[in-house]
Amino acid sequence: MKKEILVTGAAGFVGRRLTRALGREGYRPRLLVRSERRFKELNPGVRGSVVEADLLEARSLNIAFEGVGVAYYLVHSMRGRAVGRSGDFAGKDRKAAENFVRAAGEQGVERIVYLGGLGEYGDRLSEHLASRQEVAKVLSSGKPTLTELRAANIIGAGGAPFEMLRYLVERLPVMVAPRWIDTRCQPIDIYDTVGYLAGCLQESRTAGARFDIGGAEIVTYRQMLRLYAAVRGLRRFIFSVPVLTPRLASLWVALVTPVSSGLASPLIEGLKNEVVCKENRIRELIPIPLTPIVASLRQALRETEAGSRIYTEDAFRKGSPH
Repeated sequence: MKKEILVTGAAGFVGRRLTRALGREGYRPRLLVRSERRFKELNPGVRGSVVEADLLEARSLNIAFEGVGVAYYLVHSMRGRAVGRSGDFAGKDRKAAENFVRAAGEQGVERIVYLGGLGEYGDRLSEHLASRQEVAKVLSSGKPTLTELRAANIIGAGGAPFEMLRYLVERLPVMVAPRWIDTRCQPIDIYDTVGYLAGCLQESRTAGARFDIGGAEIVTYRQMLRLYAAVRGLRRFIFSVPVLTPRLASLWVALVTPVSSGLASPLIEGLKNEVVCKENRIRELIPIPLTPIVASLRQALRETEAGSRIYTEDAFRKGSPH
């Protein structure tokens, strides 16, 4: 491509891996970050140009979009450090998406690729999942063509779902969980997710379309906990109770894991929504081999043990985007 590729959320769990994948394909993406100095300190030798901007400050985006043909939107604020201080995260996400799509349209961006979440409005979505759907609507309302990839739990070292899973199983021989622990989900490996995101650049038929992306296996959250325990050779007992509210569960998770209650709460609330792919068209357009859950867990553990985690515990406690 002759035009630039912009990656928002370049410092995040997905964005950093996508940036490396694009570099291997010969691209030199432009990385949008809030603090160029801090980003370069944490990412020495990163491939790509870095531009400093804030999605909540519309005027800061004009330079970021100059000469850009495709822009990846990989940010989602979720909540803050604690449940009681969550603020209007959905409102901030809406404003960020509005600023983004407006600036992209004004600068002639042809296409936006957005990583959203599975779930349907009719399923009485949690606030977190509903916000992701709203962002997709905002991004599709502008001049650029939107490609939306919708994922459930993304498994990888440094991702909040995996870190919650890891700390809970490692630290608690006996777990008391919400009744929603038996809800079905369709996890996907982080590198499969990146493969689909990068593949959209090469497959023109993904433009202007929405795709569900998930792994080859559908499991419950209880089964996910047991699979992790089996991989680690741990014996764990899991009980579900109807009286454990999302707020109480998030506070409990914050005590056991490095994930703050403000970040854990929307993830736990989302347990009530079944997040399973309704269709699998993406597999025909971008035919990558899907990683089994057990293999994905093992890879994430290897990266964790090697010290290549994307987020530090401090980052988790502050709350993070994708």
